[in-house]
Amino acid sequence: MKKYRKSGYCIFLYIACLATLPIKAICFAPPKELYQLKIYQLKDRDQEKKVDQYLQNAFLPAIHRAGIQKAGVFKPLANDTAVIRQIFVFIPFNSFAQFLNLSRVLEKDEQYRSAGADYLQSTYKDPPYMRIESILLEAFDDMPNFSPPHLNTPAAERIYELRSYEGATEKIHENKVEMFNKGGEIPLFKGLGFNAIFYAEVISGCHMPNLMYLTTFDNMAAHDQHWKAFSDDPVWKELSGRPEYQNNVSKINIFLMHPTEYSDL
Repeated sequence: MKKYRKSGYCIFLYIACLATLPIKAICFAPPKELYQLKIYQLKDRDQEKKVDQYLQNAFLPAIHRAGIQKAGVFKPLANDTAVIRQIFVFIPFNSFAQFLNLSRVLEKDEQYRSAGADYLQSTYKDPPYMRIESILLEAFDDMPNFSPPHLNTPAAERIYELRSYEGATEKIHENKVEMFNKGGEIPLFKGLGFNAIFYAEVISGCHMPNLMYLTTFDNMAAHDQHWKAFSDDPVWKELSGRPEYQNNVSKINIFLMHPTEYSDL
């Protein structure tokens, strides 16, 4: 009997201690997603067509069967005139284990191998792409899960803007990440209706240290209007003027893109 009384007393003390802690100290933070951004480098329209067919008919259906409900496929606006064409593929993962296991799942998927045979069985004389770049990202604290955009225009009119912010050093880069989270840059974008799909820190890539985020707009006019509202916003002017957030971005890369007709996002 004494044993049970002692146990109950310990539980009481534990609950009492929790009651003295701030709410944030006893709440578990939501798990942050991982994202893979695959960038196909293509030399001509034939390669672009082959990769499109593979992504639409084999890859996306296969990852849907593997439990990844939505993925995005995008092409830069300059694809038709660029010397090297590109296709961007955004894949969200709920864990690192899911990311590592995807290739094994695809290998065992007979429908995938059949539907993607033209791509998968390409020879060295007729490859479907020039190179593939793979970037692995971890979602920001203040937006731990990606969000599908809410747009009303046809896919061909929509503008998706992918931005990469590089920092001069790891410490300076983390300062810019803090600006998005604690500084309030994410809520500012949300309040102005930027329809962000994700904000994330690159944990493996070729331009580190850097962060990336993807915002979406109904069309180019809406894109321009939103960015003007952002630059004129007094909250942004105050935030960007703080001494602690000066010179925390050394290079910005911007990709303006359309979603493909078969993209989930």
